Amino acid sequence: MTTSSNRDHFFQTSASLDEQERKDAKSQNDHGNPIKVQSKILAVLPDLWNQGSVYVAQSSGVVRRVVLATGETAAIYKGPTAPLTSLCLSPDGKLLFAGCWDKVIWSWDVASRQPRQKYEGHSDFVKSVISARIQGQDLLISGGADAHVLVFNIASGERTETFKGHLRGVLDLSIDPEVEESRVTVFSAGSDREIRQFILVGGGDEPEPLLPHETSVNKLYFDSDGDMWTASSDKTAKCLVRADGWKANLTLEHPDFVRDIVVYQAGGWVVTACRDEEVRVWNRATGQLHHTFSGHFEEVTGLALVGSTIVSVSIDGTIRQWSLRPDELQQAIDLAQNGPKEEEQPNAEPMLTEEEERELAGLMGDD
Repeated sequence: MTTSSNRDHFFQTSASLDEQERKDAKSQNDHGNPIKVQSKILAVLPDLWNQGSVYVAQSSGVVRRVVLATGETAAIYKGPTAPLTSLCLSPDGKLLFAGCWDKVIWSWDVASRQPRQKYEGHSDFVKSVISARIQGQDLLISGGADAHVLVFNIASGERTETFKGHLRGVLDLSIDPEVEESRVTVFSAGSDREIRQFILVGGGDEPEPLLPHETSVNKLYFDSDGDMWTASSDKTAKCLVRADGWKANLTLEHPDFVRDIVVYQAGGWVVTACRDEEVRVWNRATGQLHHTFSGHFEEVTGLALVGSTIVSVSIDGTIRQWSLRPDELQQAIDLAQNGPKEEEQPNAEPMLTEEEERELAGLMGDD
């Protein structure tokens, strides 16, 4: 047990003190051009109207719109007093929604930042929110820690549907992008390790749940081929192939829980966020790890693709940006492998020995 007169160190083990010192030291890095906010960030969403901006959901109950190039806060959306877990925009992009620990889905007018309707019905934390326009109606769909999936009419606020089936909390939702409007399906990821399919429109029997993972499924992501990528607390991410009955044809192994996943089609990359503080870039075709972006000093909680840039957020309260452009990605790899170039190192060791420097000084004095 480490002894210390610092009151902050009382009742802490040597391991916990060492870990805190490690995080304190790592927090000083500027990798990914960090933008710091005042509380933990639990979710990130690209801004549809302002390219180069993102919304972040904070544990302080605030949604913040941040300009990535400058780090400026362009808008703040207030009202909740509990942590916000998830974000989405209405189909027309005019309303912003946030799921909250207070069991409510909050909404704001994007332009005016004024609070709008609240959507209630969950009996526990709201963990995920998405929206969709179906047969001329704008719908809000939410998943909660109460294991329910709720559907609301956005305009009226009326709850139109309740789907049950999960045994534990619903962690993420995604609309199947390849179904016709006559039969719309929402996929739900649960902490019971199941991925379920609920038929929003078209009726029919609910398919059997998918069980690709050993424990909680944290995120779902559909690529342009209609295949589904999953991130799980079993320390893997997987690609489930639609044409093969949603069987996994690729598994990406991680050292810790996988929190989020996105696919950058243009570059052929899959990017994952992990509880071990890292953002990893994988070759989509081979499943080989291509590069690891290091910078966060706490768990990475979310990813967003903005153009050719991956934006990552963390409970360390920072927003970081990682370029996937071929030249800049290669520069990041070279830097990770070889360190900064000599001229970029402010404290680089001198090329001459101390004896050689004295000799040079003597020669210069003779001149």
